[in-house]
Amino acid sequence: MNQIHLLNTVQSAFVAAFLILTLAVGTFFTFEPSVGRAITSNFTVTQQITNEISFIATTSATTMVGTIAGLTGGYATGTNVTVVTTNNSTGYNMTLSFSSSTAMNRNNGESFINNYPPATANVPDYSWIDNSTGQAAEFGYTVAASTSSQIDPSFMNNTTICGAGATETADRCWMNPSTTPETIINAATSVVSATTTIKFKVAVPNSPSPSLPSGFYTATGTLTAVTNP
Repeated sequence: MNQIHLLNTVQSAFVAAFLILTLAVGTFFTFEPSVGRAITSNFTVTQQITNEISFIATTSATTMVGTIAGLTGGYATGTNVTVVTTNNSTGYNMTLSFSSSTAMNRNNGESFINNYPPATANVPDYSWIDNSTGQAAEFGYTVAASTSSQIDPSFMNNTTICGAGATETADRCWMNPSTTPETIINAATSVVSATTTIKFKVAVPNSPSPSLPSGFYTATGTLTAVTNP
């Protein structure tokens, strides 16, 4: 009996070993093509590019076109053209400010030309309103751009008032100079050679008061362009 039992045990072990070997060989040949013939491994390469902004061209000084008689009055205009490029995907904004509270003056404030006052504070006037005889001379500005959608909404109009609508109109939306930076451009995307034109105007009424001694009157402005977050 013991010999028969031992023989059965050996046979069972042999059969089990054979089955395991057969399964292992079958598994190998099933997966062997993917293991032995081709494999793939994906990876990424990352490089950060930072944003930059540059003044490509800017007018260092603006000379008003024409002279104005100090007693009988008149007006003159001048322009400052600035070109900006940035690769920042959210664009940039640009502000304009002036170095003194009364922007245009002579001999460091010895005499001055008043800032143009819009009818509503901090909202440009759709039309420049000239002062009458005996009133003050005034200095102000408006803004234009190569792409009108980049102009700050305060300088856009609805053909009647500024700060409303989406129309850019030449010689409209006149603003007062200020030491507080005023946003004049706000572009929402990267730009290449975006041109901004600031037009200045000085208007002197007949017999201005305060009087204007002869000489050169100067206003110092600062343009600041910053990438948007």
